[in-house]
Amino acid sequence: MATSDGVLVKCKKSQATRRKSLKDVRQVITLTLLHPLQSVPVQSWPFETESLIRIGRSTDNEVILYSAVVSRHHVELRRNESDWEIVSLGANGTYINGKRITQMPVVDGMIIRLASSGPKIQIHIEGEASKASLKAALGKRGSARTQVLDGSKETFFNSKSTHVEEEN
Repeated sequence: MATSDGVLVKCKKSQATRRKSLKDVRQVITLTLLHPLQSVPVQSWPFETESLIRIGRSTDNEVILYSAVVSRHHVELRRNESDWEIVSLGANGTYINGKRITQMPVVDGMIIRLASSGPKIQIHIEGEASKASLKAALGKRGSARTQVLDGSKETFFNSKSTHVEEEN
């Protein structure tokens, strides 16, 4: 499949079959290639049992992107016990919000860009651990925008609006 910016995409499912354990079924990670101008989904790849997902131009990657700015082995997503981390391997770098990263935890909904002008991929994590990771990341930011009002109910308040969100 080709996108309007000339990026060819292909997905190769992992050939290793593994016995499913609780660790394997608690999370599904979905990678979504976004359109370069409108940021709408072009193609998605769900992964249920993989603990390592590789993205790049080489045909031995799980997600193959044919773009001049994408390295053969550009990015790896690695599953730890309960979290995912992103590791940049490409010569042209991996960017989040315009800042180059080398390694960091994955947060549900984050968008990575391969090279400063390359393809954008949104990462979604579904499952119990992703909610905990997002809460932990929000807590680590120490931002005044997010405050816990009632720790027993895990209520969060966004001071930019009057909307209060509760998680049960």
